[in-house]
Amino acid sequence: MAYEHNGYVLHKREVELKGGRTQTIYYFCKAGNKPKSGEPCDKPDNKVVGINKRTGLPYLKNK
Repeated sequence: MAYEHNGYVLHKREVELKGGRTQTIYYFCKAGNKPKSGEPCDKPDNKVVGINKRTGLPYLKNK
């Protein structure tokens, strides 16, 4: 089940960095919209959701 917060669904995508290391990128998309890449996912245990004060958009940050 994907994590949802205030009408936004959490997605993740694996990217390869220049050094060859892979990193997981987490981002929120409006519910009902399908991003170009990535897949819905659960919230990682070591992250908390913050809200951008200017835009009102959710984001993940470390505990």
